[in-house]
Amino acid sequence: MNKKTPIQKFRAGTVTASIWANKSKDGNGFKSVSFEKGYKDEKGEWQRTNNLSVSDLPKAIVVLSKAYEALALKDWEAAEEA
Repeated sequence: MNKKTPIQKFRAGTVTASIWANKSKDGNGFKSVSFEKGYKDEKGEWQRTNNLSVSDLPKAIVVLSKAYEALALKDWEAAEEA
């Protein structure tokens, strides 16, 4: 089974934003962004969540801003080349 991987990731501590390449039902390509936080559960095993604590918010802002910047600059460069 092929596991889909992000085209780019941004990490600050345990908070990560990932950029994904997708295709719509009509075949048009588009990008999406997801974010998650890693943490260890009571057994010491790594888990993932989309819930953030107050102290995670600055990290989320940074990684989501970097993802937006990467997408915006990429789109701008493509438009400039056309």
